[in-house]
Amino acid sequence: MIQFLLNDRLITERELDPNLTVLNYLRGQQQRRGTKEGCASGDCGACTVTLGKVVDGQMQYQAVNSCLTLVSSLQGKQLITVEDLKQGRELHSVQQAMVDCHGSQCGYCTPGFVMSLFTLQKNSAGWDRHQAEQALAGNLCRCTGYRPIMDAAQQACEQPDADAFSANAPALVQRLQALSNDEVQIIEAAGSRCYLPKTVAQLAELYQQHPEARLVAGGTDLTLKITQQYQRLPLLIALDQVDELKVCHEDETHLYLGAAASLHHCYQFLAQHIPAFSSMLERFASLQIRNQGTLGGNIGNASPIGDCAPMLLALNARLVLQQGEKRREVPLDQFFIAYRQTVLLPGEFIRSITIAKVTVSPNFAAWKVAKRLDDDISAVFAAINLQIEEGVIVEARLAFGGMAATPKRALAAEAQLLGQPLNLSAIEKACSALSEDFQPLSDFRASADYRLQVARNLLRRYYAQASGELTITEVSRYVS
Repeated sequence: MIQFLLNDRLITERELDPNLTVLNYLRGQQQRRGTKEGCASGDCGACTVTLGKVVDGQMQYQAVNSCLTLVSSLQGKQLITVEDLKQGRELHSVQQAMVDCHGSQCGYCTPGFVMSLFTLQKNSAGWDRHQAEQALAGNLCRCTGYRPIMDAAQQACEQPDADAFSANAPALVQRLQALSNDEVQIIEAAGSRCYLPKTVAQLAELYQQHPEARLVAGGTDLTLKITQQYQRLPLLIALDQVDELKVCHEDETHLYLGAAASLHHCYQFLAQHIPAFSSMLERFASLQIRNQGTLGGNIGNASPIGDCAPMLLALNARLVLQQGEKRREVPLDQFFIAYRQTVLLPGEFIRSITIAKVTVSPNFAAWKVAKRLDDDISAVFAAINLQIEEGVIVEARLAFGGMAATPKRALAAEAQLLGQPLNLSAIEKACSALSEDFQPLSDFRASADYRLQVARNLLRRYYAQASGELTITEVSRYVS
């Protein structure tokens, strides 16, 4: 059984198929058809809804893709759809802004834009163009050309009206807190079951008992098996309620990132510690995806084109793995063993990721090369971390995604840099050695020759940036 608020109405679901997405639940069981399906893969934003939850005694709102969010994620939260926004007989201020600024034409994408705008308004202290671009980057429109929608975003942020959500916030906090409990919850129907543990100990026990279960954290990758491949997942263990796995913190020597920390939370935490890492997370995917997707999930799925693994490899990160009550530490460069295969044992999961502060060079840099600036998958991802003392490279860690069956360090190229001054001659030798490290494949994203050339050019780019010789114009954001 799970319980949540559909706007302000308490919903108790005793039998629910855990393979059901929030989108299909809304449209099929709640007859709320304002939320649209455009892609079923988290790319278009037409299905965007807002989830409210209690954080430190206050309501916090996040936009998510309902097409990739499984119903288990609703436990203890408030679900808000476009039907809930009207204020009596009046439009909500974000809806009125879309009308005033002519932000809708065919209208199919409009509910998703409205919900992203609503969440932006709740999370902003005024108009900030970059924040608005990030909030709307996951919503696609084929009609308006976006300028009127950005105008609507500006009006909504500059002229927010008091609404029922703000007025009812104290009562909502109390109602949602009353839904929390410490017991393992279960939802099941149609031959599938999902466990919702609340603690790491409960998770470890369940996963030992059911090592065949699939762990679902944000679900932004796993749910594609349901929506794109039409598979059924008979047994799931949802991590969303295990708050211990979401904590990011530091001590004097290390940074600790919870495996179930969302990518957006990691972005916020790492901004002051590793700005280049944080900056790349802005390009990982849309904000809707980053609100749900987790760091541990991006590592655990062992994708060769995941964006986080190359950066963590370059930073010499270590994973804390847990199986039952046993824990062990594994260097990330020993975690991936083949395409989509890792050293994880049956019933073992990633608990946290550790980065030693001493390995974070001020010269750390990362670049993602893809066909689009936002919301796209890497053709090549490079992370470069050089430690330089008295003009000589004393430690080199070069890691790449999209170049092999797994995210991988370039050991031959690293060897060419060690003990050398950071100059063009050393960089060119490292570039030549990349062909020893990688024999990339050709696919629809890029050819093998292109990938190898891009990897070499990113090494040259690193040198040009570090030496101050970078004279080309680097496009880092769209023209406003």
